[in-house]
Amino acid sequence: MSTVEVAETDDTIQVRSHVQYDTPTHISPDNLHSSPLEQPAMQPSVEPDAMSLSTATASGIPSSRMTKRGFVFYTNYTSRKSHELDENPNAALLFFWKEMSRQVRVVGRVERVSKEESEEYFQSRPLGSQLGALASKQSTVIGENDLQERLDKLKRLHGVSEGAREGKIPLPDFWGGWRVIPSEVEFWLGKPSRLHDRVRYLRVEGSCDEEPKWKIERLSP
Repeated sequence: MSTVEVAETDDTIQVRSHVQYDTPTHISPDNLHSSPLEQPAMQPSVEPDAMSLSTATASGIPSSRMTKRGFVFYTNYTSRKSHELDENPNAALLFFWKEMSRQVRVVGRVERVSKEESEEYFQSRPLGSQLGALASKQSTVIGENDLQERLDKLKRLHGVSEGAREGKIPLPDFWGGWRVIPSEVEFWLGKPSRLHDRVRYLRVEGSCDEEPKWKIERLSP
């Protein structure tokens, strides 16, 4: 049984809390990850928090890729997606859970997270992932052995012995997080005969980032 606390005015609803990913009127876009990922039906998913991230250049050329970590994701600031986000600070996310016949689509503006947030997450990564972030000049063309040579050089530079699994590497200036601040969230639930449930949350213009208000609309399949 879901519980929800809302503030309602006309066709606008502000969702303050919820427990279950149950029915469309009980969904908060800000908290959508806490419930689907806890459901037993999600267990077969290898990476249930993986999402497709779509960006576009200033001239409108799109590109997509799979990434993780919900509405905040971390990457190389010199990568293609970061260049596109610098040019056009808007993005679309798509979460797809085949096992549950559900998906969530998110559209919003983006901003870089603080260096402190990036530092905290970077230091939580395994040592190998920290070294990998330094070694990879993401999205650039490389030779056959370039990456391994860079990795070996970084290990020597930071005194990392072969096979080491623990240690801390300084956060590089070119690496950090992006935050997607949603203006639109659509929840899709697969139904027989392709008569799917589609519910869209549109952020009310002028509502603050801390407590956004949402207009809820049901869409045709």
